[in-house]
Amino acid sequence: MISLLQALSDRQWHHGYDLMKETGLLSGTLYPLLMRMTDQGLVEAEWREPVQPGRPARHAYRLTAKGYALMQELAPGAAPLSPNAAGI
Repeated sequence: MISLLQALSDRQWHHGYDLMKETGLLSGTLYPLLMRMTDQGLVEAEWREPVQPGRPARHAYRLTAKGYALMQELAPGAAPLSPNAAGI
């Protein structure tokens, strides 16, 4: 969970696939975790329209202030993960 919090710590919108690549979490772990974190008010989710015509809308996720506070509590001084830090 800490790696997911770190990946979201820039508080920008992220798609699940990008989060899977960044954290190394598999979809069967990532999406249930994102749903629980959304229910707990740690993450917010919204539907994003596709950039390319003909593609489906996708969920995007970002950390809330409550989620950011939890991330700082669990990993004080932690910086966001770099794009090549998958598997942490």
